[in-house]
Parts: sequence; C-alpha cells; structure tokens
Amino acid sequence: MEVTLSVRRLNPDASRPAPFYQEYTLDVEQSATVLDGLIRIREEVDGTLSLRCSCRSAICGSCAMRINGEAGLACNTKIVDALPQGGGAIVVEPAGNMQVIKDLVVDFQPFWDKVRAVEPWLQHNGPEPEQEHVVPNDDMVHLAGVMACIMCGACVSDCTVLEVDSNFLGPAALAKAYRFAGDPRDDADEDRLAHLNEYGGIWDCTRCLKCVEVCPKDVAPMDRIMGLRDKAMSAGFTQSNGARHAEAFTELVGHSGTLDELRLPMKTFGVTNVKEMLKLAPVGLRALRAGKVPPVLHKSIPGVENVKRIFERVENKR
Repeated sequence: MEVTLSVRRLNPDASRPAPFYQEYTLDVEQSATVLDGLIRIREEVDGTLSLRCSCRSAICGSCAMRINGEAGLACNTKIVDALPQGGGAIVVEPAGNMQVIKDLVVDFQPFWDKVRAVEPWLQHNGPEPEQEHVVPNDDMVHLAGVMACIMCGACVSDCTVLEVDSNFLGPAALAKAYRFAGDPRDDADEDRLAHLNEYGGIWDCTRCLKCVEVCPKDVAPMDRIMGLRDKAMSAGFTQSNGARHAEAFTELVGHSGTLDELRLPMKTFGVTNVKEMLKLAPVGLRALRAGKVPPVLHKSIPGVENVKRIFERVENKR
C-alpha cells in the first residue's frame, strides 16, 4: 500500500528556522502504524528527521503527536485508519501547546512543571501508621481510571485553554491532582483544593471535551476537573467566580427551565463589582449589534415543573 506522510519540519539551528511541511511517500503493510512509517523514514529515507519513541506499545506515551490535526499516539494509530477520506497525505505535526525543539520533538519541561505544581504524592499529616493502611476497594476502583494516565501530553497538546492562557495548569496536571485528592490516605485535601481554586486551576477549564476525545487511555481529564470542582465547593470554597457561576447556573435553570443570560453574570460577579461588570461591556455591545440581547423579563419554559422535579431529585440524592 502506497501512502504519503506530510511531516511538519523545524530546525531552529538552520539558517532559516521556519517550519515547513515535507512529504514522504512509502510502501507499507496494512498493519503499519504512523510510528512505523516515521521510523522507516528516519532509518531509510531521511536521517535528519527527529521524533521521540520508545515502547511502541502505547505504554510509555513518548510518541504523542498530532495526526491530521488531532493529538494521539503514533504507535497505536494505524496508517489505514489515518488516511483522509478524500485522499491525500496524512499530516503529522508535533504536539501542540509546547515549544518545538526540532521537527516532532517538543519541550516537555513546562508540562512536568505543572504536574509538580499539584504536588503529586501522598501527604500524611498524622502519626506514622503501625501497619499497612488498607484502603476500601471501592475507593481504589474509583481511582483506577485516572491512574491509567501515561503522561503522554496528548490532552495538553489539544487543550483549547492552554492555547490562549499558558498559566492554566492543564488537564494532565489536574487529573493527577484528582488522583490524590480522591485518595483516602491523603490528608492534604484542603490545601490542595485551596491552591486549585485559584487562577489557572479548576475553574479555568471551558469543558470543551477535547482532552477527553484525544486521551489514549480513557482517563477523561475533564471529568476529573469537574470532580475537583465538586470537592472544592463541598469543602467550602464557594467564593470564587467559578463557584458562584456554577451555583448561579444551577439556580437559574432550576427556576425557569432555561438559562437567564442577563442575570447569570450579575450573580457570578455581583452587581456591585463594577470592574468585572465593565469588562463585559464589549460582549454586551456585540450582542446588541447582533440582535442577541437576552430579554429583561425572563420567562419560564412550558412544563418547567418537570425540570424542577429533576433538580429536586438530584438534590435529595446528595
């Protein structure tokens, strides 16, 4: 089978260090992966191509890169599955949201800095246990999914928040934080949640689901971030804009069956918070020009009683 890989190249040491795409046409087996193709290019066609790889079994995570615009592991992405439906080349690019060192190799230092920032280790503040700390099986089964993370960086590569704000801890670090916040042996929940409740933490996620889509191990980082939000609010961290936004959203939808977009920012920031309300003025002007200003008098939807019953049942189960 003949295929073409269009690889994004970059050599910062070159006289003109500008990225460009280079195409390689190969004859490959039906079972070949994208990583198989890249290794063959490096060993048989162009020895200057740089990439990272190790286990070739979707365990180490070192071959994470963007394939046709979406992050994934090159070692478990078959070429036949990556072929564009309309024909053409398979586009291979370095992981996003990280500085490119050369070709498909990116600098993971910021990634590890963010992981270390959540203190990813058990913290026990009491006396040393005299014997093994036996943990309920259900608690560890609950954490099994997040512990499957191989730190490949695919979620970070495609995180839409990190594209615009490098201060965000990112889905990988926050999923790792959830692993320890949810461990009954850890005694640092309050300190962890206080830190994660700040700017760059749990409330900066936009819930775009991209990290869930690209994770090769089904860790579902966004779900872990939502879990951390619940833990933070249950622990009393309810005064941040994010927490007030979540509570206001629930209150407004539970009252009328649909979101009152005019009152939502008022409840989130507070009517007296002039500074934050002024920041929303450009958004309001754009909405006014587009004819999308929400009505001053918000009406309940027909059958709102059914919505209220759903909210009551959820509340009673807590």
